[in-house]
Amino acid sequence: MNHTRFTELVLLGFGNLQNFRILLFILFLLIFLFTVIGNLLIIIIVSTNVRLQTPMYYFLCHLSISDLMISATIVPNMLAAIILGGQIITLVGCLTQLYFYSGTTITECFLLSVMSYDRYLAICNPLRYSSIMNLKCQICLSVWPWVLGLTLNITGVLPISNFDFCLDNKIDSFYCDLFPLQKLSCSDTSLVELEVFLFSMPIFILPCVFIIVTYVYIFHTVARIPSTTSKHKAFSTCSSHLIVVCTFYGTLLAKYMIPSKGNSLLLNKIISLLHTVFTPLFNPIIYSLRNQDIKTALQFSSVHSNSNMF
Repeated sequence: MNHTRFTELVLLGFGNLQNFRILLFILFLLIFLFTVIGNLLIIIIVSTNVRLQTPMYYFLCHLSISDLMISATIVPNMLAAIILGGQIITLVGCLTQLYFYSGTTITECFLLSVMSYDRYLAICNPLRYSSIMNLKCQICLSVWPWVLGLTLNITGVLPISNFDFCLDNKIDSFYCDLFPLQKLSCSDTSLVELEVFLFSMPIFILPCVFIIVTYVYIFHTVARIPSTTSKHKAFSTCSSHLIVVCTFYGTLLAKYMIPSKGNSLLLNKIISLLHTVFTPLFNPIIYSLRNQDIKTALQFSSVHSNSNMF
């Protein structure tokens, strides 16, 4: 059959909300700015405050970096699609966006499991925590999530680069994702779908199961602590991470469980927004509001900067 081979795609964004495009543009621009500022603030505070240079906050810095990358990969094109009524993106640019988005998402899955392992050691095995979680271990546990994230996703992105996109060139979304690209292809995508399914099990499910198991041990250990004050202190070090895990995996699972067709398309866009735009904003807010060390460091920095002004 004769087909037109597309080398450019169009991100439709929120085509049915064009009457509110100025309002949406301002809203998401502010969210993007607050996301960048919030995550950069976490990185700067942890890097410059001696009391926060511990494994838990070291991993938190990497989480903030991954949130920055997800936001920077998705939001600029989304803003262009909103204000212009659609954003033209080359096929190479679309695949590049998919690569960095999926790679950073995989990285964040492993980073969250590393952070849960850190809390497990600190609470369940405190006497050996310092010897196990040494500098070498910290570096290895922070580097491997990035290595795995930026290599494992090649198995899904690389085969897509060989697809012929000839059915349509319009993506009814605000970013390039795997399933919308498969729908636009006139090539056989069954092998890629099988590969993605097989790889998604160890990439997404195993870290989630690992986090659940570590928290079962953590809750069991905390429940045996006789002091109420010690229990509260132990739970407070885990609560922020647990909320971030629930938010991240909740939106991620909902995103891929809801079919992208019919009346569910709008719901799928909303879930995608929560996962790609709002979660990177929520993470620094959660850690800032619920973590006493971060709040103290922020207050100290504010007081120190005000005193320097005088």
